[in-house]
Amino acid sequence: MMRTNWRGYRIAAWLGELVLFIAIIAAIAQGQWNNAIALAGFWIAALVFILTDDKLPTLFDFLFVIAALLNAGGWVWRLFYQPGPYDEITHAFTTFAITLALGFLVYRSMLSVFRQHPWLYVLTVASFGIAIGAIWEIMEWSAGFIFNTEVIGDVNDTVTDLIMDSLGAGFAAMISLWALRERISRRSVKS
Repeated sequence: MMRTNWRGYRIAAWLGELVLFIAIIAAIAQGQWNNAIALAGFWIAALVFILTDDKLPTLFDFLFVIAALLNAGGWVWRLFYQPGPYDEITHAFTTFAITLALGFLVYRSMLSVFRQHPWLYVLTVASFGIAIGAIWEIMEWSAGFIFNTEVIGDVNDTVTDLIMDSLGAGFAAMISLWALRERISRRSVKS
């Protein structure tokens, strides 16, 4: 059976952090300081997730690093602006990874309530993730004005991104429920 806490996930997350650090250096070498700052933000956030190893399953750390790497590819090598679904996949996966980690951290103090009401947990985490996606869209829109660059396209692009964010959040809620049940069953076995 697949587990959410496997040492291999942690090793892979550290390797991903190394690749992300190299992407930051590449952005600096290309003179793309805004990209380097954004990538450094993802690198730091992923580092924080990895260092909170007792609070998050290692799978969540690894998935967040993958999301950071997808964003690195989009920003540094401009993959967001190439033909194909790269932007949509990245939106769904990034919202998935952020919702999975933050939702688990924020709502784990309510385990006793959610143990009796698993669908309430799923709905709560999914709603939390959809809100994260909406905030992300606002940040993208704001970045366009602050950095005087085109970050988002038209309204269709924004709505598509919000749909993908919602799909990622819903999937994160289901995976989070699986991880929650795994953690609860481990605690009951230890008791």
